[in-house]
Amino acid sequence: MQYFVALKMGEKRVKEAREYLNTLCNDQAMPALALRDNKTNVWEPVGQENLYAVLSDVGGYVLTDTTGYMVVICDKNGISKALVRGLDAERKNAIVDRLKSDNIAEHAGDVVLPV
Repeated sequence: MQYFVALKMGEKRVKEAREYLNTLCNDQAMPALALRDNKTNVWEPVGQENLYAVLSDVGGYVLTDTTGYMVVICDKNGISKALVRGLDAERKNAIVDRLKSDNIAEHAGDVVLPV
């Protein structure tokens, strides 16, 4: 797939994931990755499916100057599309409850975050 075609497709998927996450977190979601890093010159957009993952700074992820939890919308390969960070346990649990009620499955593997 050509780079710009993959990028536009990935950007659309990121936008949709961010808009959805914004409905759950009072417009605090940030966009993440639009392309999969497959270590080749073949460009692929981030996957269409939406899964969620919960990360914390104790898990080895660096949340910069913000502590607490991060909720990530990702594809089946763990490529992050949108995220919200700096959540306390109560806000994280409320968002996860809404994700579950919307039948969004949890991603159990590693998550790829933007650097």
